Amino acid sequence: MYAERITSDAGGHPDDSPQDGKGDAGWRGATLSHAQIIPAQGSFLLRRTASLNARLDAWVVDTSAKLDRLDLTPSLADNIGSRRWWRGLGTMLGLGLAAISFWPSFAPLEAAPAMPLDTDVQDEFRSQSIMPLALGSDSGRRMGATQAVRPLADAPERPQIQLVATLAKGDSFSRMLQRAGVGRSDASRVTDLVARAIAVGDIEPGTQLDITLGRRAAEGEPRALESLSFRARFDLALEVERGPAGLALIRKPIAIDETPLRIRGTVGNSLYRSARAAGAPPSAVQAYLKALGGHMDIDRSVRATDTFDMILSYRRAETGERQAGQLMYAGVDRGGKSTTQLMRWGDKGKFYEASGVGETRTGLVRPVPGAVSSNYGMRRHPILGYRRMHSGQDYRAGHGTPIRAVTDGRVVYAGRKGGYGNFVRLNHAGGLGTGYAHMSRIAVRNGASVRRGQVIGYVGSTGLSTGPHLHYEMYRGNRKINPASVSYVTRSELNGDELRRFRSRLASLKTVEAGAALTDIAPSGPQEVEVRREIDKLDAPEMARPAD
Repeated sequence: MYAERITSDAGGHPDDSPQDGKGDAGWRGATLSHAQIIPAQGSFLLRRTASLNARLDAWVVDTSAKLDRLDLTPSLADNIGSRRWWRGLGTMLGLGLAAISFWPSFAPLEAAPAMPLDTDVQDEFRSQSIMPLALGSDSGRRMGATQAVRPLADAPERPQIQLVATLAKGDSFSRMLQRAGVGRSDASRVTDLVARAIAVGDIEPGTQLDITLGRRAAEGEPRALESLSFRARFDLALEVERGPAGLALIRKPIAIDETPLRIRGTVGNSLYRSARAAGAPPSAVQAYLKALGGHMDIDRSVRATDTFDMILSYRRAETGERQAGQLMYAGVDRGGKSTTQLMRWGDKGKFYEASGVGETRTGLVRPVPGAVSSNYGMRRHPILGYRRMHSGQDYRAGHGTPIRAVTDGRVVYAGRKGGYGNFVRLNHAGGLGTGYAHMSRIAVRNGASVRRGQVIGYVGSTGLSTGPHLHYEMYRGNRKINPASVSYVTRSELNGDELRRFRSRLASLKTVEAGAALTDIAPSGPQEVEVRREIDKLDAPEMARPAD
């Protein structure tokens, strides 16, 4: 045992002693107990005990001092490449290898079961488990298969299979039946029977067929077709059933009512929204607006207090299905009188006014969407290098841009033509003609009739051309004129017997009452009697029985 003295003057303070360890290198911080402090005159005596903790602390301090002197972990940032640095690198690698060697495994830990699972317990669990339906289970209500169960040599098949097959777009009717499980011979027979009632190619994609397959004649053979039914047309349902003589076709005509659907209502703030709110399909409203727009300015001519009037072709089946067709009549009423009456007429489906005047077409269609880069008149030719007459308009457009006919006409020339390259000329009504040059490809033939907006070729750079563009010309007779100076209107008119038939049809169409086509039609055949199953009677409330 030994003691160390700490002097304490009256004005002194422990914080006055050096704290950086440089002045008193032998000093170090210590934690003292009350038993180690002995008061003395003007000072304190520190007594070091010989307890186990004190000896352990002394050993730790000595060991730490020795390890510091060994210098096992020098800084690798100092004296790079020296012996001391290599010794520190070896220490770091050794510690890293030691850490990797003690890396834990990621293998799952197996915990002991909560109870011992012997053979009897496992059999009990298996018998009460929920097994797959293929193994004979019924959501745990049947005992699962155990080792005592003997597998069947041949599993019994269901006597019937009922399924639904859908005819996809571009699919074959016979191939669709075979994919559904119908045998090749039955599929061929059904196709022949159906073809007697309707062309197989006319069956619309998406048609669903209810198919019932029976037992197999022998193992490995396809199931025999028992029945097949589907909606062949809107007005016809077909069934194929197997009888004593084989498969037979049964036609079931469906009564159809084709009363047109008339929809009327107030225009209000938005003609489109008002028509949709009245029940008109979106396609019919768009066709209605397009028909009116061809004969009048809708924004200026139609008022919010006006009444819109449209009539659509409409079909109702006795089975409840409905089909809305194309727009047949478009009108606007004001003050109880019709201000605009348009009806679709002819093979081309154009709308004509009640007077027999067809839709108005104003101006010409732009041949390409690009801007004009060179106008009609004298200019310096970009290739020839001298001034000459530029007899048309040049439009900026990328290679392959579609070129459209500016109005209805007939192709009088389509082919190669000198500096024009691939060239097309059209003749129009009123002695006017148009030409389209420098095409990369021509899309029409000589003598063909074209309609306004129809694609007649594609932009290119053939002939005398510095790059892809369209050279557009216009002719009056055989003389070239400025294309920017022409703007004309085309109208078609009915006359004679055709005009009388048109007005008669219009008068008959306007006798249709609004909403009359929305009522259900009466069934034409006998009604099927509903058959109640015994299991359905259990859910129904029991009727009161009369007293005995």
